[in-house]
Amino acid sequence: MNNDRVVSALAVFAAAWVLIAAIGTGKPAEAKGFAAAAPGYQFVFPRDHGPHPAYQTEWWYYTGHVTAESGRTYGYQLTFFRRGVDADAVQRNPSKWALSNIFLAHFAITDEAEGRFHFMEKANRAGVGNAGADAKRFKVWNGTWTAEGKNGAIVLSAVAGDRSILLHLRPSRAPVVHGHDGVSLKGPEKGQASHYYSLTRLDTSGTLTIGGRLETVKGLSWMDHEFGSNQLSEEHVGWDWFGLHLENGMDLMVYRIRKADGTIEPVSSGTLLLPDHTVVHLPLEAIEYSVRDAWTSPVSKAVYPSGWKIVIPDHRIELSIAPTVADQELVTTHSTKVTYWEGSVTVKGSVGGQPVAGAGYVELTGYAKSMGKVF
Repeated sequence: MNNDRVVSALAVFAAAWVLIAAIGTGKPAEAKGFAAAAPGYQFVFPRDHGPHPAYQTEWWYYTGHVTAESGRTYGYQLTFFRRGVDADAVQRNPSKWALSNIFLAHFAITDEAEGRFHFMEKANRAGVGNAGADAKRFKVWNGTWTAEGKNGAIVLSAVAGDRSILLHLRPSRAPVVHGHDGVSLKGPEKGQASHYYSLTRLDTSGTLTIGGRLETVKGLSWMDHEFGSNQLSEEHVGWDWFGLHLENGMDLMVYRIRKADGTIEPVSSGTLLLPDHTVVHLPLEAIEYSVRDAWTSPVSKAVYPSGWKIVIPDHRIELSIAPTVADQELVTTHSTKVTYWEGSVTVKGSVGGQPVAGAGYVELTGYAKSMGKVF
């Protein structure tokens, strides 16, 4: 793994505040002035592409697979995080430097041909425009890294040393809202939920640079946007998340929240998108899941699952999922302070007895350290 860190001048200051915000005061987020994700939320677009400062935690996740004209294949991740520190800071102090939110970002490229993974990170507060999210139009940024709506597409731009992306993502499907009644449940208690939607199929084109090599690329991307407060309890150690594109036109999202006693949180679920754009909610009991292998990080010493089988009997779906590169771990010591595995995967299997292939991304958290006190 080639681990590169791009850190702003305020990184140490920002990271300290992230820790304060993450650990908190022992009070629930809503007691600190933040709203809890509650049933009945009505998504409205394009409004909900923008920020939601009433909630403590928010992220915009972009992941995808692209193929270069040279035939080389790459995975990429560009993620923007907003973490609320003080919901009332601006009311008490109208200064542009009032500390109400910390903005963090992760940028990664998986060079699948070389079997190498590169990641970079940033931390900033909004200040005088160093980072932020624009409520009036679709734009989120951290330093020079940006995701911005332009002419019906989303333009992603990030440069870090000799690695960069400039990608145009054009949605071919409407936003998909996960869960029921506007909420994606994470636990049984009040507020243990998020408002969560995805743009699951984004036709992607542009350029990618790595090691001084400029590649013209095309492919397919996925965007998750999620916001909420106080989502997990201390008994929740982490989650396994899958976002998969199948070549037959199906898209599949599955998340499993793991508990300290080794069981899975019963409200964990998934969403299946059929080729005709039908959206099917999948409760936990509708998804059969097994782990095929494991990988131990030489950096964090965490042991991650590394190879999976997902079966959805009601839809005659059987999928085997494998990482393109074993080591796709992010040790984000200068931003979110979370060590996690997020990487590109390949998919093989069958749907209705017919062979199918695909690709996607998997996120694994809580294997290095419990996430229960963070989100």
